[in-house]
Amino acid sequence: MEKAKKGGFLVFEGIDGAGKTTQAELLCKRLASRGTPVFATCEPTDGPVGRLIRRMLSGTLPADQRTIASLFAADRTEHLTDPETGIRRMVDTGIIVVCDRYYFSSYAYHSQYMDMEWVIQANRLNADILKPDITLFIDVDPQICIKRLQTTRTHLEIYEKIDIMTQVRANYLAAFNRLAHQERVAVIDGNDSVENIAKAVWAQVRLVI
Repeated sequence: MEKAKKGGFLVFEGIDGAGKTTQAELLCKRLASRGTPVFATCEPTDGPVGRLIRRMLSGTLPADQRTIASLFAADRTEHLTDPETGIRRMVDTGIIVVCDRYYFSSYAYHSQYMDMEWVIQANRLNADILKPDITLFIDVDPQICIKRLQTTRTHLEIYEKIDIMTQVRANYLAAFNRLAHQERVAVIDGNDSVENIAKAVWAQVRLVI
């Protein structure tokens, strides 16, 4: 009997403007060029809960930060378990799923407003359903990120402020340290060229797929 191809779950993380979306796209193209079944996705999703979250992030729908954190966890569960497009199903059928943001985003962004352990516990079900094979954190100076956003956006979201972005980066690093025994994380210098960052990403991905 032919052995079933192994799927995988690769996650990109970073503060806003770090270039993780670009790197996720490049990785998907590289995998596809090798004949690897690959699916690109992101959070928040385009589902009903995800659309609600996007309104809150834009500031058009004010909401308590605990509400936003809870909705992110719920959107993530649906993202994982949808019977047709769920990440868990895709990975189980041999597809490499590349996701732009996952639960480390919640740990980093929401722990500005509440205890990080609360956020981790709120996402415990999601971690039990599926942990990434690797989380790729594109680490860029917040000052560089805010300048990028100011030149490419007409409207900044509620978390896209230099003081918040600086704290979020620190929270990411704290979360990685806190969960080092449970999660595989690669911190990649995102201040380099797009091409060199892509090479560093690929070197890490090759270790897990």
